[in-house]
Amino acid sequence: MNIVHHKIYGESNPNPVYILHGIFGMLDNWHLIANALASDYQVVTLDARNHGKSFHDNDASYHAMVQDVVNLMSHLNHQEIVLLGHSMGGKTAMLFADMYPEKLKQLIVADIAPKKYFPGHLEYFKAFKDIDFSQINSRKEAESAFEIYAPQMSVRQFLLKNLEPNSDGGYKLKINIQAIEEHYLEIIDKINLHNIFTKSVDFILGEKSGYLKDEDKDYVETHFPNAHYHLVDGAGHWVHADNPKQFLQILLEILKKG
Repeated sequence: MNIVHHKIYGESNPNPVYILHGIFGMLDNWHLIANALASDYQVVTLDARNHGKSFHDNDASYHAMVQDVVNLMSHLNHQEIVLLGHSMGGKTAMLFADMYPEKLKQLIVADIAPKKYFPGHLEYFKAFKDIDFSQINSRKEAESAFEIYAPQMSVRQFLLKNLEPNSDGGYKLKINIQAIEEHYLEIIDKINLHNIFTKSVDFILGEKSGYLKDEDKDYVETHFPNAHYHLVDGAGHWVHADNPKQFLQILLEILKKG
């Protein structure tokens, strides 16, 4: 049984907080939030399969990622968890709630709905495949090469975390770009939920994001009837990075309520 790469913050706790990142992300993206929570909660951050330092596998489906969480819980001897997921991780978390409600104390979803999305990452796939990273000699060079694919500096910096130095010079990708691309249409598609999750669910949304609109709430609430929505001022889709102070404040209020 493959166990995803993970990091544990804080002391042992009967209901640890697991955090799932989005596409092209990794557990490091959540270090500041996890570290801030660690004085009161045990926090487990993890690299999704095919991301970060986790194992590579041809299966990059949501069902496989849900099973990875179940396997990690078993490995760490956790019976019931609080699950926080952002973007792709949020969809994984919602499917986890649908399949294993008995393993979930609280569900927290950051800036995603269980619906189908426009394919907005195609240029990034192109960059990862087109650029010969073995010939790149510095992070500055890599950023330059990425600029035509990702004009926004914060996006480039986020994507470039997927590079690591080659022992014989240049860089290589940490991520399994082929498997992620092959499952990309599934990743952005509507997730198939079959049950009603009756526990409280909290959606933390970026004010400027638009990933979960008012018109999406009826569908959300057919599967999560006890949904609550929290808006983070001035934040886009990377809600935890755009306004970490308010995001953390909202998160702490949600966790205390639970």
